Amino acid sequence: MDNLFDCLVIGGGVVGSAIARELSRYRLKVGVLEKNLDVCYETSGRNTAVIHGGFAYNTGSLKARFCVEGNRGMTRLAEELDFRFARTGKVLIGNSEEDRASLTRTMAQGERNGVEGLKMIDGDELHRMVPTVNGKFAMWSPSSGIVDPFMYTIALAENAAMNGVRYFLDNRVTAISRDAEGIYRVTTSRGVYHTRWVVNSAGLGCKEISDMLGLTGYGLVFSKDHYIILDQRCGKDVPLPLYTVPSNTYMGIHVTPTTDGNVLVGPDAEELPELPHPAGSQEALYDVPQRNIDFLAEDASILWPHIHRKDYIRTYCGILPKWVDGNGAIQDFKIEIRDDIAPRAVNLVGIESPGLTCAVPIARYVLSMMMERERFAPNPDFNGRRKGIRRFAEMTDDERAEAIRQNPDYGELICRCEKVSRAEILQAIHNPLGVDTLTGIKYRTRSMMGRCQGGYCQMRVEQMIEQEKGKRETEVLYNRPGSRVLFGKIREEAR
Repeated sequence: MDNLFDCLVIGGGVVGSAIARELSRYRLKVGVLEKNLDVCYETSGRNTAVIHGGFAYNTGSLKARFCVEGNRGMTRLAEELDFRFARTGKVLIGNSEEDRASLTRTMAQGERNGVEGLKMIDGDELHRMVPTVNGKFAMWSPSSGIVDPFMYTIALAENAAMNGVRYFLDNRVTAISRDAEGIYRVTTSRGVYHTRWVVNSAGLGCKEISDMLGLTGYGLVFSKDHYIILDQRCGKDVPLPLYTVPSNTYMGIHVTPTTDGNVLVGPDAEELPELPHPAGSQEALYDVPQRNIDFLAEDASILWPHIHRKDYIRTYCGILPKWVDGNGAIQDFKIEIRDDIAPRAVNLVGIESPGLTCAVPIARYVLSMMMERERFAPNPDFNGRRKGIRRFAEMTDDERAEAIRQNPDYGELICRCEKVSRAEILQAIHNPLGVDTLTGIKYRTRSMMGRCQGGYCQMRVEQMIEQEKGKRETEVLYNRPGSRVLFGKIREEAR
């Protein structure tokens, strides 16, 4: 049978790519079907980018178990796959006795979950850590950290691809059926694929895929989370994530540094009962109204009173899929194989926060479920290490001189704000996944992410994509099908 895979993973976000990487440790033909033009255009790239400690989740839950495991392994994983991770620690800040009682309960839960080093600190210690914050005391979580969510996801995907996994981008799954021999027929917007195993890691589309597999009845709600990005000059005043006292279902608006020195303000968690169809429509989902921006700034200023309009450089939002019961209570991750309904199909529903932290433990759990039903032969050629693009901005003067000597393209800056060289842009354009959108290049290099948000470099990057990929100006996309940057030449050259 043509196009027969051992396993197709539906969804190439951080969890889907982690699963694909784990599968590539074995002699299997693995494919990933991703509806977008890159692997981090939805929930995996639209979040707070915090690696959580594991204290906020019910003891015994998959969320708690996988969060603690993922946190402990993140330093090694970042070293293996060459993405940015910093174990900054995190503080949950309180002001009242009610807050203190809540933090005491949270700390006790964290200790039951296996989180190490949690402690209460007084106002003096809090302000030694973060002089600019408002608060009388805090719970300190030294194991928490921050990550580059784009490169974390991309690194997992690229390493999977290095080990033989094939990524099929712009492939929205539209139907799934199973023949008499148990082979799944997966129809997408681009064609038909056949596979022995299916993994539903579709994120926002998990219910849709679950229904196609015959695993019906899951109720989902969606949390639309808005954020403000502040200029890098604010980063020196926010050395670690600043959180308020959490409720049972919401961690509150917080102020968080990024691995690149910016500061994030948010999220605000606006509930959506359903997504517009088809799931993930850019226009329908990812707008950021002015009222949300104003609310974020006002609310977060109680915690950190240094949020000023002059420092705003961008806004964005992300969506979390939450599995709820009949009473609307948010449930744990659902990871299942229903042999009676959909044999050799792993179904993941409601993979929300802390999914970024949990991705690799989830992948290992999925693999263990599959291996209970079928033994896979190890791949002797598996290489779990990946080297990313070397950044000109992070080099010393001597290193820059040597880099330019070896490759003159390092001597031309395309993005002035972030000091991104032509050499880096070229490496990004020729990435292993074949992504050639402007956003794809932005995520891999930080070009267009600085103060001017691409005012200087965007058209230069666009022109390089044209030249390197042999595209016309009308064929270069910003991030999604139809998102043309140019609609033709402004003027034709004189003949």
